[in-house]
Amino acid sequence: MSMDLSEFLDVFLEECFEGLEAMESGLLHLDEGTDLEEINTIFRAAHSIKGGSAAFGFDHISQFTHVMETLLDELRNGSRQVDKNIVDLLLASVDILREMVEGLKTDETPDEARVAELKKKLEMALADSGASSDPESETPPESDAPGEDQDQAEAASWHIRFIPGPDLFRDGNDPVRIFEALAELGSLRVRTDATNLPSLSELDPATCHLHWEATLEGAVTEEQIRETFSWVEGDCQLEISQTEAAPEAPSDKATVTETTAEPAAPAPAEKSAASVAKPAKTSPNRESGSIRVSIEKVDLLINLVGELVITQSMLNQAGLNQAQGGGASAEALLNGLAQLERNTRELQENMLQLRMLPINVAFNRFPRLVRDLCNKMGNKVDLVLTGEQTEVDKTVLEKIGDPLVHLVRNSLDHGLETPEVRAAAGKPEQGRLELSAQHESGNIVIRIIDDGAGLNREKILQKAIENGLVSDKDELSEERIDNLIFQPGFSTADKVSDLSGRGVGMDVVKRNINDLGGTVSIHSRQGEGSTVMIRLPLTLAILDGQLASIGEDTYILPLISIVESLQIRSENLNSVAGSSELYRFRDEYIPIIRLNSLLGNSGGIENLEQGLLVVEAEGQHAGLFVDRLQEQQQVVIKSLETNFQQLEGVSGATILGDGQVALILDIPGLVHLFHKTRNQMTVPALAAAS
Repeated sequence: MSMDLSEFLDVFLEECFEGLEAMESGLLHLDEGTDLEEINTIFRAAHSIKGGSAAFGFDHISQFTHVMETLLDELRNGSRQVDKNIVDLLLASVDILREMVEGLKTDETPDEARVAELKKKLEMALADSGASSDPESETPPESDAPGEDQDQAEAASWHIRFIPGPDLFRDGNDPVRIFEALAELGSLRVRTDATNLPSLSELDPATCHLHWEATLEGAVTEEQIRETFSWVEGDCQLEISQTEAAPEAPSDKATVTETTAEPAAPAPAEKSAASVAKPAKTSPNRESGSIRVSIEKVDLLINLVGELVITQSMLNQAGLNQAQGGGASAEALLNGLAQLERNTRELQENMLQLRMLPINVAFNRFPRLVRDLCNKMGNKVDLVLTGEQTEVDKTVLEKIGDPLVHLVRNSLDHGLETPEVRAAAGKPEQGRLELSAQHESGNIVIRIIDDGAGLNREKILQKAIENGLVSDKDELSEERIDNLIFQPGFSTADKVSDLSGRGVGMDVVKRNINDLGGTVSIHSRQGEGSTVMIRLPLTLAILDGQLASIGEDTYILPLISIVESLQIRSENLNSVAGSSELYRFRDEYIPIIRLNSLLGNSGGIENLEQGLLVVEAEGQHAGLFVDRLQEQQQVVIKSLETNFQQLEGVSGATILGDGQVALILDIPGLVHLFHKTRNQMTVPALAAAS
């Protein structure tokens, strides 16, 4: 029987990446001290990648991983001590191995020179220890294996009993491939046990009902035999014993009719001990607590549930209209609609959970990043990760990675001082960098906290004045000064390095976070450290919004951007000639944005005393004037760019319960559009005045 393994390639690649993450995480922990269990975890991950790549025919990966595995085995059996050089070498090997696996996914060839160079370094490290072969795996073809134990490789006869689990074929394993690999080790004879084979009418071709017994003769060790079965390890019962003489080969007829009800012939006591020390693992009824589902299928289901929510909202609106006459039937209708709303909401919330992943997927890269940068810069930093199991939408998780990397690099380069500077300031030589995540008010809040030097506000303000971002007459709060670092092209670095200093990055960080519907701010105390806080929605599929009437239309404003609503006091109003209306909000003047004028809506209320909605955008406040505030509602976001075209100041659309399409306003985009429109109006006015 031959099986096409190409359909399992995606699963293999995903498991490879998981194994590489486990190897990297384990190697980083080895920096803190030798842990045998950690070494075993790293070894098992390398062993799985090696076995899988060999099964798929990716020899370049299996051969490279084989050398890594040999070095790891020396660490595992205690013949080599863990030190920083070995950890660095293995981490570099993980990087190369990751490139090789990614090359399989993108159909790109890795840098063969780099692969060969690192493989040579691994082999040199092995040669230094005097070990030239891995006792847990077969000798590489190019090695003469001078150090191999001749007693283990002497000619012998082995009896093998292989009882696979029923899911052997479903998991993409082919016993023929296993026996072909065994045949390469020596002379092989195989007998099939078909005792459990059901009748044709009851046969499930995807279920394995067969067992096998084999006799292998040759200069082969038990470890080499077990290596052949490594791809099904844990999913079968495997018995291996050495016999003094090979049993007679059964006839072809006996292959089918003769069963093996009795246990295999016992091996001599001194030889069977090895088999007893490694008991076979049996899991014939293996059940998994999870399944792999493509993200496209999940997105389709979430989209359909979103349509269901809209339909339910429309039915609810129609039911309210029908029930205005009262009566028992009207009450029953309303009760039924209320139950439908609860069930639909629960279904939607559970569907959205399918896209949720723990944020440690993004956090896991930072131990390696911090370690490498500290080695390069000569810093000592203790990285603390908290809230790694906090869940967030997969799309948010994928897009927040790069901003987090830049913020962490910025803390290491600008915030945390060198050990000498910290000691002179009376601080511990080792700095502290903390990444935390938690849920707050329906959002996820990520904080990057360091105990470094903090921001130099005098230097920031001076640089902002030189760049024309602010005037020397402006009175700015400490918070406003701190957030100037998010302006495009802004940098206070005295020199340009490969880490920072070019004035790019922080503005991109802010733009990317704003694109996700989030906000970013920084709080600092000079000499004590800084805290960068990122607030993001848990999902991009739904939005908690405030419905507002503007003219004859209804718009939705994200609740995350709303600070408060207030009644306007006329004494706090001010008007700047040729500019705009301002309102004194606490200790600052904020611009008033009349949305009916900005969005081109006809009609509406002009009297400002009706009220004002204070919003926050890019660290600054603004007052939105709307005609009337309606209820707050959770809405399903529909992309305008996909279904129509991108509009400035608008982030999407939704369908309300009455069937009306409502635009979802982008608060930072609205503020930007307002300032751009105001500047265009101010220039002609100044020209006319002159």
